[in-house]
Amino acid sequence: MSELAFQRARSPEAKQVREQAILAAARTLADRHGVRDVTLTDIAAAVGMHKSALLRYFETREQIFLALTAEGWRQWSADLCGDLAGRPHATPAEVARVIAGTLAARPLFCDLLAQAPLNLERNVSIESVRSFKLMTLGEVERIGGELHRLLGLTEAQAVDTVATATGMAGALWQMASPGPRLRELYASDPRLSHAVVEVEPRLTRVLTAYLTGLGVESAAAG
Repeated sequence: MSELAFQRARSPEAKQVREQAILAAARTLADRHGVRDVTLTDIAAAVGMHKSALLRYFETREQIFLALTAEGWRQWSADLCGDLAGRPHATPAEVARVIAGTLAARPLFCDLLAQAPLNLERNVSIESVRSFKLMTLGEVERIGGELHRLLGLTEAQAVDTVATATGMAGALWQMASPGPRLRELYASDPRLSHAVVEVEPRLTRVLTAYLTGLGVESAAAG
């Protein structure tokens, strides 16, 4: 789409189309290069806009990626809750596998989860952060309802579980994506094999141990 076309569009519908085009370009670039290496100039060029024109729709680069993080939360929550809702019962290990699997299947979301508290929430307006936090709170509550139904987790336990899962997913994804030079280093020295991380199996083990521990505590308390 040309810059001229962007300048001429005036309606709310056209504005929404532009915003979606910007988000789509940022999503594609981040998938290809990683969130950290995508600049506002890159995104503007991908949609045929000057950077100053793009700033009419998003206040900063970080706001663009925070919007994609919100999108990722909604999609992940819907997928996770859809799977859990179809289970009349489940063990901690089964729930852990579903959580880990649905996160590992979304590498861009995992990347965004790592970047959000470090960068994306720090260069946007307070209202943008408020909106993002309220959205995530709603999705966590939705997931928590399924965790309570299947495992008897309290609200606090469910919040901790989701925070552990998403925090670990972000960190593990960064470890699993070290870049070509580090990959060569790890492959060249067997002593560094521990640095090669697979997100899903490790996250599954961590969450299984965590959820099993919560279940034991609940049983002991009862």
